[in-house]
Amino acid sequence: MSLILVDVLAPGGPRPADPEAPLLHADDLGAVRGDGVFETLLVRDGRACNLARHEARFRASAAMLRLPEPDMGLWRRARELALAAWPGGEAAMRWVYSRGRESTGRPTGYILISPAPPRRTRVRVLLAERGFSLDAGARAPWALIGAKTLSYAANMAALRHAREQGHDDVLFTTAGGELLEGPTSTLVLVRDGALATPDPGEGILPGTTQAALFAEAAAAGIDCAAGRLHAAELHAADSAWLVSSVRIAARITAVDGMALPDPGEAAERDFRRLCDRALAR
Repeated sequence: MSLILVDVLAPGGPRPADPEAPLLHADDLGAVRGDGVFETLLVRDGRACNLARHEARFRASAAMLRLPEPDMGLWRRARELALAAWPGGEAAMRWVYSRGRESTGRPTGYILISPAPPRRTRVRVLLAERGFSLDAGARAPWALIGAKTLSYAANMAALRHAREQGHDDVLFTTAGGELLEGPTSTLVLVRDGALATPDPGEGILPGTTQAALFAEAAAAGIDCAAGRLHAAELHAADSAWLVSSVRIAARITAVDGMALPDPGEAAERDFRRLCDRALAR
């Protein structure tokens, strides 16, 4: 498998690194405690997609963790080095930025490009309670709700649990049944030709793909709204989707074993084309 690695914070500036050689020290706080942030971008036609939104979320996540302000000039230089070395084809580009070595306090930063994984275009999801209330971020800012941190163990555990129960993915909810997000995706509903998503201000990671999709849809005259959504609305919608940077769009076909309405091939194709246009900008 082709891998491209660039050490962003190397002495003297970004430089290519051997992806088969060690990069992290044993006391790196990203590995030891998950104390860091990351972004995953789609690479298509030799470019990183939806770049400005990823950069903005990357900086916001770093600020929430009180990491040193990332020097985006260095990260851009590293990104271009990585893209220039990539042999072609769709890929996933990861930016990883951690607090660094416990013994030195020097941050760690690297960019990794790998082939895009196979896409699942339709998924059966399990509703799973997230375990916190919508105002948890305001009451407990140390929970880092809304930051894209390296601490993804709980999200991965939720996915494993769902797959053990015969589902493909998870859709988190509040205790009261309000819809939140997937472990690695944002929920979008299509209702009477309009788009809806749970409010990113209510304890949900702002979705870069969802933001690009809504901008493209609004430019095409499609109504878009963010607000509180409940589980029953999944079955009332024309279609329901999980969107993310590399997967792009997976249509939800069933929730807790109950089938959702099928919008038909034409409607499904139109939604996917809208996503592709959004990521092409």
